[in-house]
Amino acid sequence: MSIKRLTTALATALCLTAASAGLAQDSRPASTASAPAATAPKLLVVIAVDQLSADLFSEYRSHFTGGFARLASGVVFPSGYQAHGATETCPGHSTILTGNHPARTGIVANNYFDLAVGREDKRVYCAEDERVEGTASGSGKYAPSVEHLLVPTLGDLMKARDPAAQVVSIAGKDRAAIMMGGRRADELMWLAPTGLTSYRGTALSPTATQAGAAIAAAIAQPRPAMTLPRDCAARDIAIATDAKGGSVGTGRLARDGGDFRRFMASPEADGAVLATGAAIRAARKMGEGAGTDLLILGLSATDYVGHGAGTEGSEMCLQMLALDRELGDFFARLDATGIDYAAVLTADHGGHDLPERNRQNGWPEAQRVDPALYPAALGKAVAEKLSLPQPLLYGDGPFGDLYLSKALTPTQRKAAMAEVLARLRAHPQVEVALTAEELAAHPMPTRAVDLWSVKDRIRASFYAPRSGDIILALKPRVTPIAEPGAGYVATHGSVWDYDRRVPILFWRKGLAGFEQSNAVMTVDILPTLAALAGLELDRSKIDGRCLDLISGPASSCRP
Repeated sequence: MSIKRLTTALATALCLTAASAGLAQDSRPASTASAPAATAPKLLVVIAVDQLSADLFSEYRSHFTGGFARLASGVVFPSGYQAHGATETCPGHSTILTGNHPARTGIVANNYFDLAVGREDKRVYCAEDERVEGTASGSGKYAPSVEHLLVPTLGDLMKARDPAAQVVSIAGKDRAAIMMGGRRADELMWLAPTGLTSYRGTALSPTATQAGAAIAAAIAQPRPAMTLPRDCAARDIAIATDAKGGSVGTGRLARDGGDFRRFMASPEADGAVLATGAAIRAARKMGEGAGTDLLILGLSATDYVGHGAGTEGSEMCLQMLALDRELGDFFARLDATGIDYAAVLTADHGGHDLPERNRQNGWPEAQRVDPALYPAALGKAVAEKLSLPQPLLYGDGPFGDLYLSKALTPTQRKAAMAEVLARLRAHPQVEVALTAEELAAHPMPTRAVDLWSVKDRIRASFYAPRSGDIILALKPRVTPIAEPGAGYVATHGSVWDYDRRVPILFWRKGLAGFEQSNAVMTVDILPTLAALAGLELDRSKIDGRCLDLISGPASSCRP
């Protein structure tokens, strides 16, 4: 099913008005009058596009005519930063609406290891409750939960001030909806093979149920190959990924009926989230009351496309141009309501292309990680050399947090630590290997984020109760995937700017647009939106600062 057909089906199923169901031909505003700084918007719309790097936004910016063009006519911070080193989905989403780095949110990675947890699977997913019996994150059978998030979100703070404020969070991934939605959202949901789902035991609203049924029907239908626009022709080049004939770069995002994985790796998934958001807003009359409401949308498809095909092929080109149209549709629906809304769009992290294409496109040293750096392989080698019990070393991959076994005696632990560090620090693909003790002693950085050292970046992701005994950072353009597989040829998660830099775009009708290229951070979004909504903050409890959205002597950052 095409994007237009999916959104039309949702609009029909949910009885949206003809005006709200219409496609936007050009969603850019007709004028930019003086900014309405003195009044709070009736609706805040927060959009996070998973794996939308600043580089990707810049690459396609001249091709946008829909929703991205709308946002680019507002206040543009092209050099936004997910400041921390653990540039993964969960930590990144945890910063956007809390105003805090992962060192405060407690979300240090997508997965961390708790070797004391009372289950065989010691891996803990960032958005689960591992205390629920019979669950195991490694198998995908877990209980989704917000319990690991240590700080309130913007929605939580808005509800504390005004319990009547409405907060809705919808995303492709559960961790995106949960980390941005917080504890007090009125509705919180994410995509699933059955359409939409939420926490265990939580019933969806009638509108969400209808939307979920429409999405499930779309998933069940096959999707033919998309037509490649002329703007994408130069990217239509096959890149071999393995000796068995695998390649990426020339895909058209076709899929069989019922293929949920490929549904998620396409603009259909983002269209489903946006259409559901529009429908729930209408049903709840968000933005039509006395106060300010908050609608949160997590668009996950770009990340799946990036992982499965890289960032520079025809697949990503199709995704970017279709997402631009989908965002334009969504804003047109909001415009038709006449609601005074303010929108912000950013990303949870950037992303990097697969090394095979990088080697063809100007970076011959791009490479895949040495399998010897995987925690299991490294731990086995050290254990065998020192005659130590196995498994010795735990970790989610050949980068990030590594944990030494709790079964070691103090003497064994000291020997193991020394040997692991020596091997890592001598490896040509390793930039740095830091101990928890070294990071705990390192102060949180306070200077401009684009000047942070690698140690500063890792420190911003370090939370002692959950972080590893050793934190490993690979050298630039070393992809931490030894062998590419179906749906996973490229990734993110590094300390380098191609994974840290993301766009931050604000738009509100009447807000004069301007561009500020100086480095800002995603933790600045919460205080900026709070100022627009007239929400007082305890500045000692957040890492971000308010960004002034008014060009000239006036300021949108209230005292």
